[in-house]
Amino acid sequence: MLNARRVVVTGLGCISPVGLNTRQTWDAFLAGKNGIGPVTRFDASDLPVQIAGEATGFEPLDRLPAKDVRKMDRFIQLGLCAGLEAFEDSGVDLEQVDLNRVGVLIGAGIGGLQTIEDTTAVLLEKGARRVSPFYIPGSIINMVSGNLSIMLGLRGPNLAIVTACTTGTHAIGEAGRLVAFGDAEVMIAGGTEAAITPTSLAGFASAKALSRRNEAPDQASRPWDSGRDGFVMGEGAGVLVLESLDHAKARGARIYAELRGFGMSGDAHHMTQPAPGGDGAARCMQNAMNNANIASEEIDHVNAHGTSTPLGDLAETIALKTTFGHHAPKLKVSSNKSMIGHLLGAAGGVEAVSTVLSLHDQVVPPTINLQTPDPECDLDYVPNSAQPVTLRAAISNSFGFGGTNGSLVFSAFPG
Repeated sequence: MLNARRVVVTGLGCISPVGLNTRQTWDAFLAGKNGIGPVTRFDASDLPVQIAGEATGFEPLDRLPAKDVRKMDRFIQLGLCAGLEAFEDSGVDLEQVDLNRVGVLIGAGIGGLQTIEDTTAVLLEKGARRVSPFYIPGSIINMVSGNLSIMLGLRGPNLAIVTACTTGTHAIGEAGRLVAFGDAEVMIAGGTEAAITPTSLAGFASAKALSRRNEAPDQASRPWDSGRDGFVMGEGAGVLVLESLDHAKARGARIYAELRGFGMSGDAHHMTQPAPGGDGAARCMQNAMNNANIASEEIDHVNAHGTSTPLGDLAETIALKTTFGHHAPKLKVSSNKSMIGHLLGAAGGVEAVSTVLSLHDQVVPPTINLQTPDPECDLDYVPNSAQPVTLRAAISNSFGFGGTNGSLVFSAFPG
């Protein structure tokens, strides 16, 4: 980041519909594994949309005390477990660091919706006295950061960001700035979400945002394909440990990649639809590259927002062409959402993990279900099979309701 300390990634944590940790998720991405199926956690038979990307097999008790789990919505559990994995992966020794200089910034787009639904039912059926005293701290979004700070004794910045589907990206970008400008030496940052609930599915379906391929869930999420008909809800968490380069080198840390830049923009156009021609997305990517002081020709991979919506995929394609010009056809553009669906506030976190590992391992995961490309979406979307490729730098994109956009620039780190 310009005129600031260099920031590197030293830890990764991830839970997704295709894996319960980072390694499982990354291996599944490279294999093009589908993680979408029928909803199993409640009866969705009366809903117009009955499919989602569930983090099947997730067990919070593997990492968290039972007494705490009972007081937390699923999104908090997911965020804490991914955060703990990332912190352990970083190798930061709590006894060897200044805990006043280690912080947490993990957000969610929706938060404790299941707890809100359940508590509303209790209130209506049994009255106010039966509402749990843990209702509020068990459902509000900043309690992921709050609980992780308490668990690890971290006394640095402790905050959350809520910007719909751009949450994870904004959280990582702002945490990177806290490190870059000296507010912290280490930040645990990312996004989490567990919004596969009856009201959420009903609401997104009413907005005509979701795919209705209930009979073929494995084919429902198909970014840039002519047959795409909406996104698929997913859940999970993606968390990075960001650290100043000097601090990481001093303790001999393994470095996955460098966070080079962060950009934001606003569409100022519509509550849910992208700006015409992807104007906001284009400005956002350019802002990120300006912040990174990197030329567009140095970007080799874009981990796209790529939600599988007719308008969104086209707008992002046009934005990429606007931003990269003659270099756009050379980009390797892929969408993790083709395999896991749209994780809303967690999407940017999980996709940042994927982008970092692409740079570290020099391979780009595929966009699956791309069988009949939309003629207007004509870039290299890495169809159906992972591709080993030399990568210097990459962008991870997130664009959310309300016209809020975020882009991260990562670069490969020598050695």
